[in-house]
Amino acid sequence: MRIQLSEHFTYHKLLHFVCPSIIMMIFTSIYGVVDGIFVSNFVGSEPFAAVNFIMPLIMAVGALGFMLGTGGSALVAKTLGEGKQEQANKYFSMIFYVNLTAGIVYGRIMLAGNAAFMLQNSFQSFFAVAEKAKNGLYVMVAAGITNMVLDFLFIAVFRWGIAGAAAATVMSYFVGGILPIIYFAKKNTSRLRLVKTKLYARKLLQSCANGSSEMMTNLSMSLVNMLYNIQLMKIAAENGVAAYGVIMYVNFIFAAVFLGYSIGCAPLVGYHYGADNKKELKNLLKKSVVLISVTQLVMTLLAEASASVLACIFVSYDRDLFDMTVHGFRLFSLSFLFMGMNIFGSALFTALNNGAISALISFLRTLVFQVIAILTLPAILGLDGIWLAVVAAEVLALLVTTGLVIKYQKRYYY
Repeated sequence: MRIQLSEHFTYHKLLHFVCPSIIMMIFTSIYGVVDGIFVSNFVGSEPFAAVNFIMPLIMAVGALGFMLGTGGSALVAKTLGEGKQEQANKYFSMIFYVNLTAGIVYGRIMLAGNAAFMLQNSFQSFFAVAEKAKNGLYVMVAAGITNMVLDFLFIAVFRWGIAGAAAATVMSYFVGGILPIIYFAKKNTSRLRLVKTKLYARKLLQSCANGSSEMMTNLSMSLVNMLYNIQLMKIAAENGVAAYGVIMYVNFIFAAVFLGYSIGCAPLVGYHYGADNKKELKNLLKKSVVLISVTQLVMTLLAEASASVLACIFVSYDRDLFDMTVHGFRLFSLSFLFMGMNIFGSALFTALNNGAISALISFLRTLVFQVIAILTLPAILGLDGIWLAVVAAEVLALLVTTGLVIKYQKRYYY
């Protein structure tokens, strides 16, 4: 059943539309986690801690792709809602070429495969706008399988260690970044195609500003993760960094549900905002709040119940590290009670082409509140203060998000 952006969305239709994006993000997170599992179990806890130190840098470099993808997809969805199909294709194509060029330039300087990584991040949003979220899922499954198979081959069989994990990851980036180019470059049944275009400087700046919240999220998370690692080294040494690495890998999977929902729902909000359909905007917001609230509760309970099992997958070989990881994850998991609404709130304003408010939510949630918490709570609670820092940050962010959604209700009539 093909569901179009222009439809009225019941709970069933909304879940059916966003489900491929959710699965895509979960799968993306899982195949990233596989790197950690292989490195931890086949190479050791110290190399695993080393991977966790470098991972924030990799995510920071790829943040540009998230910015162009989320901001650009909001612009394209709004343009489609205004009935300007040809112009939407031109904007989509321009953003693709800019993304590719930037990825090549920064990739030459920083990391091999970065251009493909940025494209992979960007296309996740555009597949939903094109009403082909399932195709995006298929691409990510292909990339994930590539990473998992090569992880096993390079790390477990060839014993290449961390270098093997890096090689497998880069190759999976090329699968996730190149396959969508082939799809959008040829004739297809989606609403988007790569066409001849030009530089629309104003629209590009608008896309960058609108997607700045997502870039801010990735950059802030990278900086904050480095700060977490520094604090953990002071309090718990390498075991603390390794435990945090496990918690963050698992957190990626749980957060992926909310990220996937937001990526899948954002084009719907953008389209109906462009079409000036206030009734459907209200409908989408109401249903999203209900779905996310229920999901937050279920995921928190699931995380608390499965902490031991999840920790065992990574660090069963070290009892002290295992106990630290289980305890830390059970405290950290309380953040899932608030995380989903904050992620959706930021994505909502991005979809409404209000990048400033979206960036404000992300900036406070992922940087300001977390930095304050990670610098103050450990002095009071010790190691537990590190695990609870993200919980405190999410609670404060929820207060801000709720206040801003209420404040801007009269402007957007949702």
